Order: sequence, then structure tokens, then C-alpha cells
Amino acid sequence: MQFGIFSVSDITRDPVSGETPSEAERIEAIVKIAVKAEEVGLDAFAIGEHHNPPFFSSSPTTLLAHIAALTERLVLTTATTLITTNDPVRIAEEYAMLQHLSKGRMDLMLGRGNTAPVYPWFGQDIRQGLPLALENYNLLHKLWREDVVDWEGQFRTPLQGFTSTPRPLDDVPPFVWHGSIRTPEIAEQAAFYGNGYFANHIFWPTSHSKRLIDFYRQRFEHYGHGTRKQAIVGVGGQAYIAKKSQDAVKEFRPYFDEAPVYGHGPTLEEFTQGTPLTVGSPQEVIDKTLTFHDAFGDYQRQMFLIDHAGMPLGMVLDQLELLGGEVVPVLRKELASRKDPESAEAPTHASRVAAKYGDGPVRQPRPNANRGDNVTGDSPYQDSADQDTEA
Repeated sequence: MQFGIFSVSDITRDPVSGETPSEAERIEAIVKIAVKAEEVGLDAFAIGEHHNPPFFSSSPTTLLAHIAALTERLVLTTATTLITTNDPVRIAEEYAMLQHLSKGRMDLMLGRGNTAPVYPWFGQDIRQGLPLALENYNLLHKLWREDVVDWEGQFRTPLQGFTSTPRPLDDVPPFVWHGSIRTPEIAEQAAFYGNGYFANHIFWPTSHSKRLIDFYRQRFEHYGHGTRKQAIVGVGGQAYIAKKSQDAVKEFRPYFDEAPVYGHGPTLEEFTQGTPLTVGSPQEVIDKTLTFHDAFGDYQRQMFLIDHAGMPLGMVLDQLELLGGEVVPVLRKELASRKDPESAEAPTHASRVAAKYGDGPVRQPRPNANRGDNVTGDSPYQDSADQDTEA
């Protein structure tokens, strides 16, 4: 099981101090938060992608590459990469470059995005969101697995004899999660390719996420990638932790009440009872998180949202100390004791390289300097025929 945190990159007024941080302050803070996540023993850090205020993360690969240079073992990922409004060619190249720079310590989560104005900003129509997501991922999948691609679809210009560069590290594509809040179509796409499925599991009751995860597991098995237990599942969650439960409620209440995403609706108590949000002591967070395993069975990645709603950097860093020092060690031990031997381990670059090559040599693509521009449709790499198996 991998444990980590994710941020949606919001810039929100602190309801206690009344101050709204600048973009520069939030960007500097998120880097410190990611570095702290590694320091306290967490496994993964994820950042969302947004192109509209009040968010700052319009270029996740740039941010994650910088964090990769400051860390040594943290897995860097997204939450989410927009497969609809990004050109799949650019996704293929940018995330392959991130894969190289991080030495494989990365993956990405793909999603459609639901902010309607963003689609026309990038020349797309939100009414075509689902077919656009399907077509774009089909192309991305192909770009990472074939040195030379000929392709034609509905939503972008055709490709002929195209090679995305750099090629994936060790010729093993980055691992892909497909993330969604409420739609089974994304779970179907994840299952079709044998990719991971990430249930947002933030605003909805556990029963809702369970339906989506159960559907994904069923379809994963249907497509022949393994048993339902071997499907790769990630789960979100929210927590605010204090040594004492009453202190947690007191400290978090003003942030909950004023948060744009869930303030001015159900009370904190109602929201905590009906959703995955936990506000309380370390033991209460542990107990609530274990109920996710009761519902979903073994899963591979648990990500917590703790950086949002205007909370200042110091408060977030304190949360990380409690999460990494008191919550996650207990969860690791308890969930390891529950693990079914048949269930899959969390995918890593090293494990996927081993699955592809075994004890054999690892392909490292080298451009054929004598070829020049590729005009024949053959691979522009001199060693492409050495190993042509697919991860």
C-alpha cells in the first residue's frame, strides 16, 4: 500500500487570518509540503491540473520535475491530468520527460475535467468530453508503445510516421491511473487497458465509491488482466488531525464553513458522518480509513487531501507530522496484516521493468544518427528490434 497526499492547488482566503496568499506564496508552499511528505515517510505526492483561478497548477510536469530534484524516493503523480483539453502528443512527451528526470518516480492520473469554460479555451467542446477522452487516451497509449505512429481520428490532425520524444524510460510507459468522481465510463476505460482506477472518494459516501470500484474490478477481470482482487485501485480521502478530537473540530470548523467546495451546506458533523472526511484524533483517522478497506478490499494507494480551504502552510505541515508519524505507520501495519496474498502490489517503475524484461537486457532507445528524418515508416531507433515486447 502506498500512502500520500494530493493538492487541488486552490488559492483560498484563510477565514481565520483573513489573508489570501499570493500565487508565489502558494507555489513556494506546495513545494515545501511535497518535500515534507517525503520527510515524514509518505510514499506519494499528487497535484491537480487547473487553468482557471483560483488555482495555480497549470503546469504539473514543471512543478513535479522541480520536486523530483528535491526528493529521493517520493512518487510524483497528478490528480488529474486533463486528457480532454491537452493534446495527447504533448502529454506523451512531457510525461516521458518527467519520467526520465525523476528516474521513474512518477505516474499520472487521467481525467476528463468538469470545468466547462476550460474546454473552449483549448479549442474543445465539453459536450464531446467522453468521446474526446476515449480517443485521446487511445492515441496516448499508442504513442508510448510504438516508435512510429500512423493515426487518424476525429478531434485532431492525423499523424504519419510520427515519433514522440523522448521515448519512455527503459521503454516502459508511465503507469496510468484513470480517475473519476461519479462516472462508470472512466472505470470501464481503466479496466479495458488494465490500468489503475482511482476513486476520488471525497464528496460522496463510501457506498458510491464502492459501486464504481466493484464495477472496475468486474470489468478488469472481464478483459483478462487478472482476477478482481488483482485490479489496481486507488482511493482518496480527507482528514484534519489533532491530538485531541475536540481540538481538531474547533480548528477545522472555520475552514470547513467557508470552503467554496463544501461550505454553506451540510454541517461539519453531517459531512463527516456521510462522507470520507475525518476530523479528529489520529486514532479516529485510522479507524475511519480502515473502513475503506472493509468496503473496497485490498487497494494499492491511499491519498489524503489535507492542503485546501485556505489552511496556512504551518497548519498543513503540522498535519503531515501527525499523518506520517502517528496515522500511516499504524495503517501500514494493520493493512499488511489484512492483505490477501492474491491481491496486487502497488505498481512501480522497477516492478514494471522487471515484469517486461525479467533478467534480460533493458532496452534504452538510441536514435539512429544516420537515418535523419523518418520518411519510411521504420523505427528511427537503431535498437528497436532488440526487444519489442510491451509493458
